[in-house]
Amino acid sequence: MYVHVFFILLLFRYVNEQKHISSIEQYVIDYVRDLRKNKNLSQDDIGNIIGKSKSFIGNIESMNNRAKYNLSHINLLADYFNLSPRDFLPEKVILKRDKIKKKNS
Repeated sequence: MYVHVFFILLLFRYVNEQKHISSIEQYVIDYVRDLRKNKNLSQDDIGNIIGKSKSFIGNIESMNNRAKYNLSHINLLADYFNLSPRDFLPEKVILKRDKIKKKNS
């Protein structure tokens, strides 16, 4: 019984950690979503650019299922849109809120 409870708690912790998106990750997600919409592209189009499914892009853009872009995805998107990978990042640091959250946890 204790083993089952342990695994349930471990799984719960893993799921909660997966739902956390840092400020910088959210910035990238918002940037790509806005770029997608401004170019009249679908989630399927973005998925094709980075070699992922439409549902993966839906999970990234969803507040309930927090997948995220990685550096390879950003690189592929930058190439497709003829941008620099730097264009997907903010000009100034936005990490301050995340540091405060971690200290209080």
